[in-house]
Amino acid sequence: MSEQRPSGGGPCRTDPASGNRTDGVPEPRAASTPGDHVYATMRIILVCAAVLLQFGLGLRPLLTHGYPSRWPAVAAFVVLACVTAACCGWVLRRRPLPVALVAAATPVVLAASFCATAAVAPDQRFQAPDWSFGLVGWHLLVLLLDRARVLVAVLATHLVASTGLFLAAGVPERAALGAAGAAAFGTLAVQLAVLLITRVLHRQSHEATKEAEEQDRLATRMLAAHQWERDRHSVFAGQLGATLPLLAGLADGALDPRDASTQRRCALAATQLRRLFAENDEVPDPLVHEVAACVDAAERRGVDVSFAVSGAALPVPSQVRRELTGPVITALSAARGRARVSVLRTDEEVRIAVVADARADVVTASTGRVVVECGIHGEHLRLEARWRKRPG
Repeated sequence: MSEQRPSGGGPCRTDPASGNRTDGVPEPRAASTPGDHVYATMRIILVCAAVLLQFGLGLRPLLTHGYPSRWPAVAAFVVLACVTAACCGWVLRRRPLPVALVAAATPVVLAASFCATAAVAPDQRFQAPDWSFGLVGWHLLVLLLDRARVLVAVLATHLVASTGLFLAAGVPERAALGAAGAAAFGTLAVQLAVLLITRVLHRQSHEATKEAEEQDRLATRMLAAHQWERDRHSVFAGQLGATLPLLAGLADGALDPRDASTQRRCALAATQLRRLFAENDEVPDPLVHEVAACVDAAERRGVDVSFAVSGAALPVPSQVRRELTGPVITALSAARGRARVSVLRTDEEVRIAVVADARADVVTASTGRVVVECGIHGEHLRLEARWRKRPG
């Protein structure tokens, strides 16, 4: 028995297509992971909080308190409202904010806060008229919620700028300094707590997702193992169901072992069982391994078999392998002295041809996957099974 196997090429990798807008600018994707859903949900809550705080607590001081110069405070209020409105377009669709929007809006928010604080009288900073100090942190949370380090740095910059303006007017009294410290600490503590809670929820959702994916993989493996076991039982039961009547006939004397048809039936059953056992082996090339098992069974009966393989190995489903090797089993079990088996493989097609010195009745019915052709040439039987790989 001779076997030839050329080396095959490496696998082809294909990049998945990306959905880009017609103007060439990729649109931010909607939240697709549990971690993204955490950020998307928290941003909706933060946008609502920013709107309520700005118009519920910031509008009244802006309209009722006296400012040395009111227009910077009004302009800052309008700018902050515009930033919130711009973010709503992505936040309400549960999409991450574009990097360009975050990069442009963050310094704008800081500048608006500085202008609003500068418009307040020095003795009223960190108090009710200084409505922008606590409000700006919520806008920054909306913009930088998924960038924790940048958010902390920006909040620190905002605190330093506000403290600098507070101290620039002169050394404050102890009571004013304590009130300012309490206001700053309370505001930043709440905002940093929101950031910490979001990070914890994000990490827990990520861990829960990984655990769920691992459980799904295990469940899939178990289902595949059970299905494989059921298939094996079904195949073995079918094969043994065809073999048992032959054994029973031999045992009770109904079949004569010297009869040519009985010998062909025994050879056929032995070859089928040999291929069936080979199907369960873990080998790099299952198709050639199963054909080689059929060839080996024929050689054990004294048949001189020439076996040739060309083409690189490619994956073939187990059911298709059974249909491809069916003609091989039929022809080799009927061979009297010589046979030739050829396996030809290309990137698109697999062919198995058998020529044997036999004249046996062969079932040549083709399935939807494998085409079987049969021909008698003098004292030789020729069978060919062909399977074309579906594209994709």
